Amino acid sequence: MDLPLRPDGHPSPRQLLALLEAHVGTARAAQLCADLLDDDPHEHAGLVVFLGGHAGRSILDDGTSWKPYWARVWGARGLLYVWDDRVIPAVLSGLRDDVWRVAEGCLRVCALHELPGGDDAAALTVHELPRVRAAALRSLGAAGDVEHAAVVEAGLDDESEEVRRSAARALDQMRLRLDLP
Repeated sequence: MDLPLRPDGHPSPRQLLALLEAHVGTARAAQLCADLLDDDPHEHAGLVVFLGGHAGRSILDDGTSWKPYWARVWGARGLLYVWDDRVIPAVLSGLRDDVWRVAEGCLRVCALHELPGGDDAAALTVHELPRVRAAALRSLGAAGDVEHAAVVEAGLDDESEEVRRSAARALDQMRLRLDLP
């Protein structure tokens, strides 16, 4: 695959995705990121190294210092910067990933693009990590439906302040968006 040269230093994900998008186009860049969510990182070795640098090489070489799931994390993160609606199924599938970082990344993409994560997002509101619960609530606030209002309301009583704040904002969004009382 023809990819741009990775800049020296420590480029940000935003910079890397802007380079990728300029090189292959928006739709193709988004599809490449979605492919990382679904496939073995070795099938996209060039992209893994482009996005991950030394960490990407570690994934491909032995995966001991950087685990293979990081390629999926980078794929989800990339979809915060490049987007095409054709990748929606990969993002929604990523909500069911066993690795919390991947699921959280997909929740962030769902919130940004107002994707209906629905029951999968609702299930993550009880995840053991507050940051995942908060991301799930933000996703439901952006695109959840009436049947998710009770789940969001339950977040108001969470032990984590971050989760409670996310629940309150999500409930406000849902009230406006869905004309709830």
